[in-house]
Amino acid sequence: MELRENFRVPRGKKIKLKMKTKAVRIYGKKDLRLEEFDLPELNEDEILAQVISDSICMSSHKAALQGIEHKRVPDDIDINPTIIGHEFAGVILEVGRKWRHKYSEGQKFSIQPAMAHMGTLDAPGYSYRFIGGDATHIIIPDIVMEADCLLPYEGEAYFPASLSEPMSCIVGAFHASYHIPPGTYVHEMGIRQGGKMAILAGVGPMGLGAIDYALHQSRKPSLLVVTDIDDSRISRAACLFPPEHAEKEGIKLIYVNTGRISDPAGHLRDLTGGSGYDDVFVFAPVKQVVEQGDAILGFDGCLNFFAGPVNPEFRAEFNFYNVHYAFTHIVGTSGGNTDDMRESLRLMGEDRINPAVMITHVGGLDAVIETTLNLPHIPGGKKLIYTNISMPLTSLYELREKGKDNPFYATLHEIVTQNAYIWNLEAEKYLLANAKPV
Repeated sequence: MELRENFRVPRGKKIKLKMKTKAVRIYGKKDLRLEEFDLPELNEDEILAQVISDSICMSSHKAALQGIEHKRVPDDIDINPTIIGHEFAGVILEVGRKWRHKYSEGQKFSIQPAMAHMGTLDAPGYSYRFIGGDATHIIIPDIVMEADCLLPYEGEAYFPASLSEPMSCIVGAFHASYHIPPGTYVHEMGIRQGGKMAILAGVGPMGLGAIDYALHQSRKPSLLVVTDIDDSRISRAACLFPPEHAEKEGIKLIYVNTGRISDPAGHLRDLTGGSGYDDVFVFAPVKQVVEQGDAILGFDGCLNFFAGPVNPEFRAEFNFYNVHYAFTHIVGTSGGNTDDMRESLRLMGEDRINPAVMITHVGGLDAVIETTLNLPHIPGGKKLIYTNISMPLTSLYELREKGKDNPFYATLHEIVTQNAYIWNLEAEKYLLANAKPV
């Protein structure tokens, strides 16, 4: 495993700047620790930054469970622990000489952790000792800038920049789907324009982002069917993205609780007039959901397996008769790329998508360990962490109750209720100005 020391400028001078950080580091399976330690002196090819926000991803939960068995986690974390968290945003404090032509002090940033095009699976938030989202301060190594994965961010609020990483995963998945015109061998990339799309298990945080993107990007389906088995989650999705709004975008949007239907696949196919779907996205690593997606594919239909399973032996059956005669196919992506993140940042800047709908909980750095280890068992959507404050993980819907005895929570409740319980810039500003420092 290549550690940060491998990326030093040969015989280069170090910048005499050294400081402490507080960070959550992984030492082994289910062994996460919040610690304070010194960052090393800054090299001339590195950047010192303060992290402001990080949203917790299921991938971090999987890394915490798997430890060194995770593909991105190095083998020696028991000796050289790495900082977790990869959906983060912050502000640059100091720039090494090599990068002063491109970056400057006071500049806000977002990070694209996937650097696969550099020939490595190593990524911030998994693989490095001094960079990760669940920290107060970090050193960004040269490889991140060389990979063009340190992205300047112009927005006022920090949380959208954190959410640009999960949104880039959604953008990348949409771009990775493909179709092949009959009689050709040409792969036309992207979902089918004006086609029929289904998002299965699609009202979790990432599913909500996918609905938002499907409705507001340029390449849109004509029919979008979203399924789940939880009425309350479906109701929240329908409030955030009502069918009436989708109709204005030229899309017929239908929500379906497949848990209440005896023949879900048959019902879903009937919604297409029996032809099946051009694009099916599976947002849960559940065998029955994958097989349901296969069963509703139409001719040249593409099944996009979005949800990454924890179990490396995860399997599901696939109809290979249809692969041969109906040209159905499957694709999967693990994260987006830098262009996908730029697209998500651009769409946010144009107010075409609002990833804040994913957020249902906020907390401080001292909430990271419990949240990461128990993430699948905490209801709701995205858990947003502000890394320089101390605050238990709190649902936006619990602020009123907590506010009965605490004016801090009472004011936050007032701010978010005025915005339909959606996290926003005013709420972030108030929290950063008034929360207890970590």
